[in-house]
Parts: sequence; structure tokens; C-alpha cells
Amino acid sequence: MSGLGGTSTGEVHAPTELWQLAVDTLDGNWEHDHTVPSRTLYPHQWSWDSAFSAIGWSHVRPERAWRELDSLFRAQWADGRVPHIVFNAALPVGSYFPGPEFWHSAVADAAPAAATSGLIQPPVHALAAWLAYRRAPSESGRSALRRLYPRLLAQQRYLATHRDVAGQGLAAIVHPWESGVDNSPAWDAPMAAVPADVAVMSAYRRHDTAHADAAHRPTDLDYARYVAIVASYRDHRYRDDGLADRHPWLVECPLLNAAAGAAEHALAGIAAVVGADPGPHRERAARITDALLRRLYDPVTGTFQPRDLRTDRLIPARTALGLMPLLLPDLPARPAATVIEEACSARFGVARRMDRPLPSHDRTAPDFEPLRYWRGPSWLNLAWLLRRGLRDHGRPDLAAGLRQSMIDLVARSGCHEYFHPDTGVGLGSPAFGWTAALLLDVLADDDPDR
Repeated sequence: MSGLGGTSTGEVHAPTELWQLAVDTLDGNWEHDHTVPSRTLYPHQWSWDSAFSAIGWSHVRPERAWRELDSLFRAQWADGRVPHIVFNAALPVGSYFPGPEFWHSAVADAAPAAATSGLIQPPVHALAAWLAYRRAPSESGRSALRRLYPRLLAQQRYLATHRDVAGQGLAAIVHPWESGVDNSPAWDAPMAAVPADVAVMSAYRRHDTAHADAAHRPTDLDYARYVAIVASYRDHRYRDDGLADRHPWLVECPLLNAAAGAAEHALAGIAAVVGADPGPHRERAARITDALLRRLYDPVTGTFQPRDLRTDRLIPARTALGLMPLLLPDLPARPAATVIEEACSARFGVARRMDRPLPSHDRTAPDFEPLRYWRGPSWLNLAWLLRRGLRDHGRPDLAAGLRQSMIDLVARSGCHEYFHPDTGVGLGSPAFGWTAALLLDVLADDDPDR
């Protein structure tokens, strides 16, 4: 892409070289039964990272795709939640903050024996399982789907029952970390309402700023608020009853709910393979799509926006979150068209030939920060999700542009965690799991118009 501005000593061009780079990165991050996102920044197992990793593994070592998902779901809570972190007990205390001693998941009646966090992440796991099976169908894959199917059902049931705080058909997230896009400008207003004292951070040692430039990461005030929100949830033993009355941060997120709808479509496919009825999944998917349109679609901007349940108002920040409901194949034509228009606008720049990669936040906004975590940088997982949506809604030309921009980023800078949204320079961890996994997926799809 012309906007990358020059070459790099680490630049690679041949698809075979990129493929090998991605495989080597995944191999280097493999930890006995799962893939760590990064050997430096993130040494444990993360929920939606594992789903993306499984998609990548399905192209090269399908058995690892199933081991990845099985290992994550062994840590599923009794109430159905899939924790966003599963901690490796072999690692020393202090290898990551906030670590297992901070989360203290054992206080919850529903928690598993393994130490985990108490939060969730977007439920992209059913989609990952379905794609892994379709790309490497086998009897062992069918057996894996049969094992996972009831656990995936429980995950969806948790979202639909425990987390439908407003009673309107959408799951609420109780912390910015649950959105997957931790430090997005979309969370600024609801975060500002969380009482917190930055001095509390003196009691902790942040792991992230020891491995990445502090100017690229959330601030200490952000972290003080993150800690305060977790402490509130933990002090109530991670119970979801009464959230509307007591929890300081509650938001309905377009990405998480679009992923839940996409999961139901994937589960309909899985149900047909394992001998279950796909009909209820299609019905639930339709209800989620309807609720997203009623609750989060803003006809004025033509995009989806999070809803702050504390104020019952849509959050006006124009971020890549608003594009993610394109993941829903049953999204009606009119809102799909306006979201595509938003994606193609100067805010995000999606095109048949992209000069710059997809940013995580409106690049024309005054609070756009090209270097700071989720406040502007480009992430391959968001581009991958949007690409699927564009193909489902009849824009393979735009999907092809996104695909090429993803490949160009890694060719220019390697399998970084995220990238500068103008120059393409790699940021964060230099050997990041989901970047490698999703690169394999788009390289394997060698028909960019498919």
C-alpha cells in the first residue's frame, strides 16, 4: 500500500515467506495446549485470541485448533461464562498484571478449579469452531464439534440471560476489557463516571509498560478505573444479579453483540453436523439482529454505537466498533449500506485499493491517537471481522482491498500486535498470535473476490 512510506529491513514479499513467518510465530507461541498471544506482554491464555488462533491452526495443524478450543472451554464457569484470561499456574506471581491473585476467581461459586479472570470477551468461538471444521473436515473434527457444542450453547445462554441487564435482548459488558477493544475512545464518557484515584496504582506493578512504550498504552488513571470496576465486580463474587443497581460501568457493545449473533449463525451450521436442530439458532440470531437495530443503530450517523446503560444514551464516538454488525448476514440492506458507507468514508478509508490500513477509531476525530492502544492503531482482527461482513453483504471488492492491506501490513512490519494507521509501522508485541493466525487465513483464501 502506498501509504506505508518506504521499506524496512524486515520486509518480506513472497506469499511463501509470509506463510512461513506466520507459522513460525504460531509455533513460537504454542504452550502445550494453547497459543499465548505474546511471549512478553501476554504469557497466559486469552479467550478471543484463542478463537482467532484456532482459525489459523486449522490451515496448518488442525489438531491444534481443537486442542486450543478444548483447553479454553475446560476453564468455562458453571454459569456458562468463558473467562477472558486463563492463567498458567506454572508462571511465577507477578508475570502479568492483573494476575490471578488480583482476580481471586475462587471467591465465585461458579468458578472452575483453574485460576481465571471473571470477565468475558466477544464470543467469536462458535464462528472459529465452524470455520476450523469447514476448512479441515474430519471425523476428529466432528467429535470436537460434538464436545464443544453444549459448551458453546452455555456460553450463548450466559450472555442471553445473565447479561441482558436492560431486558432488551442485548448482552451488557461490565468492563471495557470485555469489549476486546480495551482503551477505545468509545469508553471515555462511561469511564469518566467511574470514581477512581490514580494513587491506587502505586500498589501495583504494571506489566504492560515494562514491555511497551508507556505513551502507547492506557494511562495510570485508565488503569485505576479498570481496577475499580473489577474490584466492584469481584467484591460481589462476580455475580450478575443486581448489576443494574450497583455496578459502576454497564454498556451494550456493538462488537460483542454482533459476535453473539454471528455465533448463532455458526451454531446453526454446527447443529446440522452434530445432529441437533439448527432452527432455534437461526431464531435467536434474528432476535439479536433486531435488538441491535432497535438499541444501537443510529439512523442519523448511519452506524452502530454503544449504549451507556447508566445514562441510557448512545455513545457518539465513531469507532470501528460501529462497523462490526456487518458480521450479521441477516442485517437488512439499508443499515448494511449505511455502515458500508461509513467504512468507506474518510474516517476509516476502506476501498478497493487502500492507501492506509483500517484504523480502530475515526482518523478525522480530534481525539484520534495513531500510537495509543485502540485509540487509532490498526489491528488485523478488526480488519478480518469487517472483511467477512463486507463479503456477506455483497462487497467482495472492498473485502479484497482489506485483505491486501492486511497482507501488506505484515509484509512491511511483521506479525506485530497492532500497527500505525498511517505508516504501517509495527507496534506492541513483535510476535503476536492472532496477527499470525489471521494472516494465514487470508493468505489461504487466495481468491480475494470470493
